[in-house]
Amino acid sequence: MRFPRCSRALLVASSLLAASSFVPVIGSSLVTVVHAEDQLSAKVGKPLQDAQTALGAKNYAKAMSAVNAADAVPGKTDYEKYTIAQMRAAVAASSGDVAAASKAYDVLIASPRTPAAAKQQMLMANATMAYNAKDYAQAVPAIERYLKIAGPNAQMQTLLVQSYYLQQDYKNAARVQQDQINAEIKAKRIPAENQLQFLATCYHQMKDSANETHAYVLLAKYYSKPDYWAMLIHNLAADPQMPDALTFNLERLRMATGVLKEPSDYMDMVERAVQGGLPQLGLNLMNQAYASGALGKDAGAAREARLKAMVVKRAAEVKASLAADAEAARKMPNAAPSLTTGYNLVLNGQVDAGLALMREGLAKNPTAPEGAKLLYGMAQMDGGRKDDAVKTFAEVHGDHGSQDLAQLWALLVTKPSK
Repeated sequence: MRFPRCSRALLVASSLLAASSFVPVIGSSLVTVVHAEDQLSAKVGKPLQDAQTALGAKNYAKAMSAVNAADAVPGKTDYEKYTIAQMRAAVAASSGDVAAASKAYDVLIASPRTPAAAKQQMLMANATMAYNAKDYAQAVPAIERYLKIAGPNAQMQTLLVQSYYLQQDYKNAARVQQDQINAEIKAKRIPAENQLQFLATCYHQMKDSANETHAYVLLAKYYSKPDYWAMLIHNLAADPQMPDALTFNLERLRMATGVLKEPSDYMDMVERAVQGGLPQLGLNLMNQAYASGALGKDAGAAREARLKAMVVKRAAEVKASLAADAEAARKMPNAAPSLTTGYNLVLNGQVDAGLALMREGLAKNPTAPEGAKLLYGMAQMDGGRKDDAVKTFAEVHGDHGSQDLAQLWALLVTKPSK
């Protein structure tokens, strides 16, 4: 007794289609290799026909009973065993018996009778069936097996991320999502916004503020929205391990993105610039704040005026001693004098000389090398060398602020003007 080809295709198709909405309509391409000896004996063929009839009527218990009856026949050929596995997969998938369907699929996938394309679709069906049944512990290895054999597949990678997440395995969910995002970026494609949002959510669940911030950096880069900028700056400010030396840079970023609002915040930023040995930068920022109306129009206007007078005086003193300071900095073994004096030269119009002195400072092994590179990039930006600044920002690495601030400044520098 021989099953017609259309019946064998139906068996495979019904099992696959019952398992997953992702699998396309399956036709004769999934028909197994047929040999002359591929025949079913009456003892096996009759219960399988009964199973197919019961399956069509959605009587799954009767269908599986008939499959078991066929399987109980002694002395079955390989072809009969294979056909029984096909029907068992169809019935189990249709009834939602994930475990039974998975075992049947394993038999079919392992068989040389199953074409390679059909094996991949069976692997997909097996994985998505487990996911749809909310058996995420089973879905994870099944999806990973599919990806290993079939290669990258965006839908299946999404299911893998979700399977990890729904088990509250946020670490692996973030890992898989990050890999997918990295692959998109490497291929010079823009990652999907929901992928980046999901990555940020995973890191938030893990209370990993540094990596959550990295995710929001990418959201701001590819999908520049006010909410992403606000979240970024909030996360950076909330990092207890951010070095105090970077606080001034963060305040500058808040000013540049319109987040800095209170006059007291502007005053603090200017005071930090002076304390950092960059009074001219503090004065430049203060002048911008006066021009925008952020300073000089509130109840603290008199105090602000006194601060400005002090900053003007200090900036003039630094300018007057620049030549001597630069000469002294070159002779010092530590990096800080060269970096600070070089920046002051840039701020006072001597851009080439200032940047050259800063590079000497970078070569003196700064205590915080990534922060020093960030400072150099800021000097390039303030000196009008924006393209060079972007390249420097790209070279800044490290946790707790340096890399994130550098990337955000690069975004702002390259952001098209409205």
